[in-house]
Amino acid sequence: MGNCFSDEAGGKAAVGGTSSAAGGGAAAAANDAIDYYFKSRGFHGIFSQIELSFSATKLRDRDVLSKSDPMVVVYTKAKDGPPTEVFRTEVVLNSLNPTWIMKYAITFQFEVVQTLLFHVYDVDTQFHNVDVKMIKLDEQQFLGEASCALSENPFLVISKTVESGIPIPVCKTEVLKNDHNPIWKPIFLNIQQVGSKDSPLVIEFYNFNSSGKHDLIGEVRKSLADLEKLHSSGKGENLFSPNAGGHDRNKVLKSQLFVDKFSESIQYTFLDYLKGGCELNFMVAIDFTASNGNPRLPDSLHYLDPSGRLNAYQQAIVEVGEVLQFYDSDKRFPAWGFGARPIDGPVSHCFNLNGSNNHCEVDGIQGIMMSYSSALLNVSLAGPTLFGPVISTAALIASHSLANGGKKYFVLLIITDGVVTDLQETKDAIVKASDLPLSILIVGVGGADFKEMEILDADKGERLESSTGRVASRDIVQFVSFRHIQGGQISVVQGLLAELPTQFLTYMRSRDIQPNFLIL
Repeated sequence: MGNCFSDEAGGKAAVGGTSSAAGGGAAAAANDAIDYYFKSRGFHGIFSQIELSFSATKLRDRDVLSKSDPMVVVYTKAKDGPPTEVFRTEVVLNSLNPTWIMKYAITFQFEVVQTLLFHVYDVDTQFHNVDVKMIKLDEQQFLGEASCALSENPFLVISKTVESGIPIPVCKTEVLKNDHNPIWKPIFLNIQQVGSKDSPLVIEFYNFNSSGKHDLIGEVRKSLADLEKLHSSGKGENLFSPNAGGHDRNKVLKSQLFVDKFSESIQYTFLDYLKGGCELNFMVAIDFTASNGNPRLPDSLHYLDPSGRLNAYQQAIVEVGEVLQFYDSDKRFPAWGFGARPIDGPVSHCFNLNGSNNHCEVDGIQGIMMSYSSALLNVSLAGPTLFGPVISTAALIASHSLANGGKKYFVLLIITDGVVTDLQETKDAIVKASDLPLSILIVGVGGADFKEMEILDADKGERLESSTGRVASRDIVQFVSFRHIQGGQISVVQGLLAELPTQFLTYMRSRDIQPNFLIL
């Protein structure tokens, strides 16, 4: 950094240290007066002092024999009005990457958009010993400008109050960046979460900080019944500061909470649908690619142990199938293989596991196991690993059932040893299937790197997007690595089926489908 100039002639006095440019003396007194003015009128908590520091990089060099001598001039700008100069830094000599020491203190107001403009000038040598406040800007060389708006990143936390008076959080909104008039996504609460419609709720408004120490802006205390009335009235409710003191008038803030929408509905459970006769139809697709190894050798993932010990494919079929079979009345399950070459045929990426050319269904879990063992003797392992065809075939069955008015939900289990080759085609098929009554469970067996499988499982909140830009209407995929889950506290079937009820309910609720026994 270059040398710094202060307001003192010769530039020898210290700059910075313990006080900011606007701190101390008359400036501090002015801020105290402002604070007192607002507090005396009942406004607390949304006015706070912040301090701005300044630096720049790669400034233009406007001097011939040396580098520029930059200074920052700060302006505030109202919504409808010209900029008003409020601050100047010291001059930094001979630097294109200056860091200024003098700082600007400003009172931040949450509900006001405060726009700041920053102009950088190269100060001519003849003005180096002049108080910066006296420097004529029209006689300096303009280097550039920037602007910003002081803003916050607000979010809400809604808590219920227990008998002890302690608030227990029940939900939190997303954080909205740089928004003084935030409109959050809808919040869904159920009576079980809050106790009753008349139970008191604490709605806290925070400013997000990456340090985790979020600033409380204010709060509102209302029940669900109160919020419904607030929505009906179309009016806002003023926030109050919980640290404002014992008098109500000292708690009121200018910021207000508005309830844009309030609706009440019955939310049926997963069990309600099962009681109503909705079936879960199980389907399975097995990876027969060559990377599984020769099925006749013990190190193959497809090795059929004479002792009766199940390989990973068989374990996954049995564990998942034994749970889902109880929700399928006829217990006839579509079963396919992919990535193999049937006898005297080309490589197929979706062939009937039972060897039939006409139908894909087998009888019960035992039928899947027998067809699997038989297929290992009648196909040649090949490749590559493609999911698209089997997902599209399963989706076709689900769509036919939907078109015929069937109250069925389909669950496709894909067991594979390798990374999917047709990733984009698979995404396209999944996005298309997301509108159907279908969930896809993927079990990874063996030691492959399954990171791409985790992309298909949208657990991080980012929904899949097709090659045409269409976004999946919901998450329908759950992936589990057989190797990672073995020896853990949960089983393969627990890991796979953990999200199935939520995926099922998301589909049913989005289409307003009610359980059969509840329809009058």
